[in-house]
Amino acid sequence: MRDELRTRMMSKSSAGAQPAGVSAIVGRTVGRRVEKSRGRILKVPRKASSAELAAWQVGIVVAIFGLWQLGASLGWVNVFFWSEPSLIWQKAVVFLQKGDAYTDTWYTVSATLLGFVYGTVGGAVIGLSFWWSRTYATVAQPFVIVFHAIPKFALAPLVVLVFGIGMPSKVAMGVALTIVVTILTTFAAVRAVDQDSERLMYSLGASRFQVFTKLVVPSVMPWIIASLRVNIGLALAGAIVGEFISSEHGLGRAILYAGQVYDIALIWVGVIILSVVAVLMYVAVAGLERVLLRGFMHGASFQ
Repeated sequence: MRDELRTRMMSKSSAGAQPAGVSAIVGRTVGRRVEKSRGRILKVPRKASSAELAAWQVGIVVAIFGLWQLGASLGWVNVFFWSEPSLIWQKAVVFLQKGDAYTDTWYTVSATLLGFVYGTVGGAVIGLSFWWSRTYATVAQPFVIVFHAIPKFALAPLVVLVFGIGMPSKVAMGVALTIVVTILTTFAAVRAVDQDSERLMYSLGASRFQVFTKLVVPSVMPWIIASLRVNIGLALAGAIVGEFISSEHGLGRAILYAGQVYDIALIWVGVIILSVVAVLMYVAVAGLERVLLRGFMHGASFQ
């Protein structure tokens, strides 16, 4: 019996000693790696400055136009279909000095801003209204989705016939493109409101209006603000489409006219001006978004 007990105890001790030996080996290996890495410096990728990023972007644009001009000079690019930067520059000077460049640009910018404001505010109001009634939200949601699926460009002739060839039709096209996106974004934010917070406020005696103003609206506002960048581009697209159908002024009308008379250089002038306007409006809206988010978060934390 004693021999058997000794044998069992020796086998248990040997079985328990094996993991300890393995852990010791692992510990020594990790210790050696730590000793080797003590003298090393962690290399963090350097973030490019704003000036460097701008230099890269300008360099890419210059390279594109330089290669374009070189290809046109060597006959690699068909000048009749694609024109060339030198002709585009000459046409731009004439368009800015003798044409309606400033009038057309201001007309397009005005229609874009009005469509952007009306579409964003209207979509936010409709999306927030879905919180008040689940039945109302369930009934209205299919209609919103159907209107979102309909190509708005197909409705452009009808919109121009109803609102005329003036500014209202361009604003209406911008609203049609932006309002649905804002409705869907706001409705998704309303559905994401914390239910536990709602129950807590109701248990503390808050009214439905107080829950809406103190919880729902502050929770939804970051989502609405985040949709501004998308909406400004959609509003610009709507204004241009309205000008393509029929308009008295606007960059879309200038581009359409240039296409009808086969003035390719003037088409590129309109496209370039339109691109500059789009970038400037996007940068302005992005700055507004940062200011609104910073002020909103600061006000929320202060409360």
